Amino acid sequence: MYQPKHFRETRAEPLQLLIASYPLATVIANQESGLEINLLPMLLDAAAGEHGTLLGHVASGNPLAQLDGFPATVLFHGPDAYISPNWLPIKQQHGKAVPTWNFAVVQARGRIQTYRDPARLTALLTRLTDRFEASQPSPWQVSDAPADFLAQMHKAIVGIDIVLDSLEGKFKLSQNRSPADFAGTLQGLRATGNAGDATLADWMEKIAPARSTT
Repeated sequence: MYQPKHFRETRAEPLQLLIASYPLATVIANQESGLEINLLPMLLDAAAGEHGTLLGHVASGNPLAQLDGFPATVLFHGPDAYISPNWLPIKQQHGKAVPTWNFAVVQARGRIQTYRDPARLTALLTRLTDRFEASQPSPWQVSDAPADFLAQMHKAIVGIDIVLDSLEGKFKLSQNRSPADFAGTLQGLRATGNAGDATLADWMEKIAPARSTT
């Protein structure tokens, strides 16, 4: 991934925040027959290994279930938005401004570990359920399903751990802009009325000022 130094993000807090906020990951594994690409919701266990371990599961028929030990690249896509040059004061000064796109993405690399142990799968499913049901008025629990049904489900899935060798982000959030252009970009994003644009502006305010090169 092309990484200009002012967009490269290595701090644990913003990386973990993006993964937690946007858990649906693009998992890319390089198998002998070519690339295997899947979308999987994954959690980061930051305490498991030097760079953490990603946790998830796939259907037993998924080719990823057969790739124990294979390297994988995992992308977590955060907020993004189009940036108009009309928002930049510098454009009014001399016109030397062009459109661009702001975004935040985390790239994780590691090796796949698969497992089928029922107790371990139950622990994984409980962890995933507790995380994603947390905002529900009456959260569903794994124990709500009949035991015999859960036993059948265990046979149909394979647990996936990806023990990470590296974890970094590319947060292109106008860190290379002047304070005036940065402020103009925020104002322009919030003026569109688009929820996604507003979210990107929130991330710029949270992440970019501490990284500003201006």
